[in-house]
Amino acid sequence: MVDRGMVIVGAGEAGVRAAFALREQGYQGSVTLIGEEPHLPYERPPLSKVGPDASSGSVRAIAADDRFAEAGIAFRRGLRVTALQPSEHHLALERGEFLPYERLLLATGAAPRQLPGVPSSKRIHVLRTVEHAEAIRCHMQPGRHVAILGGGFIGLELAAMGRKLGTEITLIEVQPRVLIRGVPEVLALKLQARHVAEGVVLICGVPVEGIRSDENAVTIALGNGRTVEADALVVGIGAQPNTALASDARLTIENGIAVDQHLRTSDPDIFAAGDCCSFPVHAYAGRRVRLESWRNAQDQGAVAAANMLGHDEVFKNVPWFWSDQYDLTLQVAGLADGAIQEIVRPLTAEAEILFHLGADGQLLAASGLGPGGAVARDIRLAEMLIGKGTKPDPATLADPATKLKSLL
Repeated sequence: MVDRGMVIVGAGEAGVRAAFALREQGYQGSVTLIGEEPHLPYERPPLSKVGPDASSGSVRAIAADDRFAEAGIAFRRGLRVTALQPSEHHLALERGEFLPYERLLLATGAAPRQLPGVPSSKRIHVLRTVEHAEAIRCHMQPGRHVAILGGGFIGLELAAMGRKLGTEITLIEVQPRVLIRGVPEVLALKLQARHVAEGVVLICGVPVEGIRSDENAVTIALGNGRTVEADALVVGIGAQPNTALASDARLTIENGIAVDQHLRTSDPDIFAAGDCCSFPVHAYAGRRVRLESWRNAQDQGAVAAANMLGHDEVFKNVPWFWSDQYDLTLQVAGLADGAIQEIVRPLTAEAEILFHLGADGQLLAASGLGPGGAVARDIRLAEMLIGKGTKPDPATLADPATKLKSLL
């Protein structure tokens, strides 16, 4: 008898969490984790942030080699899967190898979105891997000028990192403001103002007409006739899910690998988790979304593992994400689309939370901004309220003297 076992493709947060969860839930068969990168699995959020040693940019491993060995997980690094063959229940690997599976988890993540027409250059970068981060950090030095295209989380976090390291930063966002998707305007504008106060040159609402690069510099031509010349350019315009394996295997694709509430794909023996998949959100009547979030990847990895073992656990987590910029932390729980009322809850002179209510009064989302962990507790409680589908009194939400925990 061939031990087909459990196979996980993708050694990021979702894949690693699933591998260990299989063991934690008592699975005794073989567990194989495949990663394309040559490194131990590592955490990606620190890549765009300054750590305790601002000059090092050290990477934190998710798990060390000995932990994989102790758990009996076969971690195969630096290996590419070339094809998925569901009818045969096996994967084709490079160099002609085939790997059978009983059940399979695709945790293939996402790749940086490329800007058409951008020339290949050692001075033009994207950010996804540790190698990308190291190349960018080489330019983040006093006296250097780095341009960043894209005012999302990655672009803003890199801008904050650059200023902390003494780098001149110009950030270009073609939309009217930064964080145009998913973050309320009032909080986004506060972050914009902080970046400007820190010395970032911020250009919003202007299209990019062309990008040129030579041995010495990168030149960005803008639609208003202005040009920006920098030592390097980082393109941070979002990410797209890695779906090639799934698509070639004729699995359903819908803004990522489409999964059901159990994280099962259109093939009953194949699951997907993390940045690569779109899933129905339980708290929003099954609305399908795709999230690029560290915690979402972890949580989905655990649920996928349970369901690979035959359970029918429903993924019910409320979307949540965060961003650290300078001493400020932004946290958002839920999806504010469809909200018609916004309630402000001041916490301190520097911290506040916005609650977003639907037409029926249901709490749909909460967004908070403040120094350090000022908003963390209330956002966590709001997340629980959203998950329960509560319809809290707006006056109560606005009153910082009323404990949110009492509404549970």
